[in-house]
Amino acid sequence: MTRYTLHETFVVHQYCIDEWEAEPHNHNYFEIIFIKKGHGYHTINDVRFPYKENNIFLLAPEDVHHFEIESRTNFTYFKFTELLFSGKVNLPDRKYWLQRIEQLLHQPNIIPGDVISHEEDRSIVWDIHNVVLEEFKNEKVYYQEIISNAISTILSIIVRNIAQKHNSIPKNIPVNHTKIDSILSHIRQHVYDNDLTKIIYLANKFNMSQSSISTYFKRKTGESIHQYVTKYKIKLVEYRLLHTEFTIAEIAHQLGYTDESHLTKAFKKHFSMSPKQYRKELTPSN
Repeated sequence: MTRYTLHETFVVHQYCIDEWEAEPHNHNYFEIIFIKKGHGYHTINDVRFPYKENNIFLLAPEDVHHFEIESRTNFTYFKFTELLFSGKVNLPDRKYWLQRIEQLLHQPNIIPGDVISHEEDRSIVWDIHNVVLEEFKNEKVYYQEIISNAISTILSIIVRNIAQKHNSIPKNIPVNHTKIDSILSHIRQHVYDNDLTKIIYLANKFNMSQSSISTYFKRKTGESIHQYVTKYKIKLVEYRLLHTEFTIAEIAHQLGYTDESHLTKAFKKHFSMSPKQYRKELTPSN
């Protein structure tokens, strides 16, 4: 299977084609795909569904996809890496946008297909799409900052729509599956706030006793809630070590560790080395 690599922080590609010639493939970057006109089928990770005019798709790294075109289709691709939000340009709060990226990276797209479920949001995203095209084409002063903020806004709208779409279909999914998926989704979204991932909070939120939710979670995942939260936070630490320029102290603060030494101790349990050693050994630039 082909794997495509993006060597720039952000690029735009536009196509108007009758036949999709690329084989199923994945890549090392994100893609937001806009369908201006045309229809056919889009397959993402072996799930096939129809596409039509004004649809918007999001592909995360490692997603495998291809199109089957039934009528001539106009595609616009926004291709970007997490470096768009990790220091290459000045954003008011890079940590906030990094959280959006991490939610998309680590939360399975359990409802594939068009990512917009509210038409007012679709109109907003298409308007932003037009702004990005103009800025990318003309490269006026501050265009990089404008594009970064525009893509950040699109991602926030997509995250909101995916969450709302997921929460709107519980009646079509077995109850037990929905509950554990909702618990996991809550933990992933709120892992940055320790109070919101404590057993007492989760028990109240999901109308269960503390012992019941602990037993239920262990039965469904094979791990305790504490183990899952710890491993998930370590995954985010690892990601930020490899893909951002944040210091260890900054990462510790962002993810709710009491201090850098607390983070280092937790990290060593999983990787048998300190975060500084891990970054030094595994960051490609070193």
